[in-house]
Amino acid sequence: MGFSTTSNPLSISILLLITILAATATATATAFNLGKEKTTHLHFYFHDIVTGPDPTTVRVAAANSSDNSATFFGAVVMIDDPLTAGPDIRSKLIGRAEGLYGFASKEEVALGMAFNFVFLEGEFEGSTLAVLGRNPVLKSPREMAVVGGTGAFRFARGFTRAKTYSFDLVSGNAVVEYDVFVVHY
Repeated sequence: MGFSTTSNPLSISILLLITILAATATATATAFNLGKEKTTHLHFYFHDIVTGPDPTTVRVAAANSSDNSATFFGAVVMIDDPLTAGPDIRSKLIGRAEGLYGFASKEEVALGMAFNFVFLEGEFEGSTLAVLGRNPVLKSPREMAVVGGTGAFRFARGFTRAKTYSFDLVSGNAVVEYDVFVVHY
């Protein structure tokens, strides 16, 4: 059974809603004088430092069972991780990843992540990108959504692609290579 837009009030309402939303999006870009939409690709390294004198990752909560879980299910971690131009921690600092992640799966090591890339230098200095998503850390590559941004990244949307560059089984310290693809004004 098909729908006819001339005889179905629901179809007419949906078409009207789509038209209004499209007009609103165009009006928003014009009203804020955002200019032309562009696409940006960013590439950098995320350093998750769990041990040592200055950790950038701190466990802030955990379920009673998380220490006995092979997947750390129920643990919650705050991060303030450096973002660098290269995989070496001494390479140029371009920003920080600030936010949190929780071990969100009983079946595999998978994180529920909510954090911001905060850019500290270059053409994106002072701008941020908000990232949200599921990160199954043992898979590569893995993707998460870019759900917004500030500064140069206003009205941002896109995705990140993450690959583990290195992981120390003893310390838990990790370096993750990120490619970020974002559409913004």
